[in-house]
Amino acid sequence: MEALGRLEDLPQDYRDELTAQNLVPLWPSLRALLPPGKPARRTQATAWAYQAIRPLLMRAGELTPIEKAERRVLVLANPGHGLDKMQASAAMYLGMQLLMPGEWAPSHRHTPNAVRMVVEGEGAWTTVDGEKCPMSRGDLILTPTGLWHEHGHDGTEPVVWLDVLDLPLVYYTETSYVVGGDRQAVQPGRGDRAYARGGVAPRPVFGRSGRAYPMLRYPWADARAALVSLAEDRPDQEAVQIEYINPETGSPAENILGFYALMLRPGQTLRLPARSPALVFHTIEGGATLLTDDGQAFHLAAADTACVPGYTGVTLTNASATEPAFLFLADESPLHRKLGVYEERG
Repeated sequence: MEALGRLEDLPQDYRDELTAQNLVPLWPSLRALLPPGKPARRTQATAWAYQAIRPLLMRAGELTPIEKAERRVLVLANPGHGLDKMQASAAMYLGMQLLMPGEWAPSHRHTPNAVRMVVEGEGAWTTVDGEKCPMSRGDLILTPTGLWHEHGHDGTEPVVWLDVLDLPLVYYTETSYVVGGDRQAVQPGRGDRAYARGGVAPRPVFGRSGRAYPMLRYPWADARAALVSLAEDRPDQEAVQIEYINPETGSPAENILGFYALMLRPGQTLRLPARSPALVFHTIEGGATLLTDDGQAFHLAAADTACVPGYTGVTLTNASATEPAFLFLADESPLHRKLGVYEERG
């Protein structure tokens, strides 16, 4: 493509007249807005080691009581976007949240969708729309847009989880806000029990449950068992992966971001093709090496997290020759598909 004219090529008086009318010439910025062949990306391949995060998070628990924090979180910020933007990618926000024994993070609801991937600890719970969801390591808990949710802790040790939100997108569209509320009354019924078996689901005589999100907690014990069973049943299948879905519709668990669990067999190396959405990796069990197509390498131990920009292929290698590794993945695929921009490039 030919080079286009620069802003500096225009006379200053003309530029001043444009500015006075709130006008901007397109052509000097056209290549930045529509780069040839592949989009410009601010998201950088970045990793966050949990062993470095954890002492800082625990100190936050000493320095700031929950009453002063509401949500005690250290944001995993991607340097490509600037630490002040507090985002991991164009559409994903990540944060490590701490709840200490006896604490209660008050009930609120907000427009961004969120999920919680439990990193460590027992005894905490999240109540979402009246459903009390116990929190154990590896569990995925949804707090979708507009639903009341609060966190409490009846145990004896700190509990930490990874927050994944579509906050950057909702903030960009000027639709991000929160409303505070009172402690919720717990209602009977739990989706993780009602939808605990694959291939079967509760079927009321008069249609579906009527809930947009009938399943809010996805226990790791069930997800892990599904991965192990899949690996045993299909030994020739290279990628052993499951997706967290709405059990009534089969669509992604939430409407903007996608969530998955991946198993690497002992000693396995797996290449993931370059796709348009950015991708987040979080190690639940074991360890893995992550190598991007442009040569950046990260060694992910248990509870470590990494983010890779879109249009970037990734090769994962299990760090163990004898034990499987399990990773949680989040990406922007549902959003890209809705926008019609989803791509795979091999």
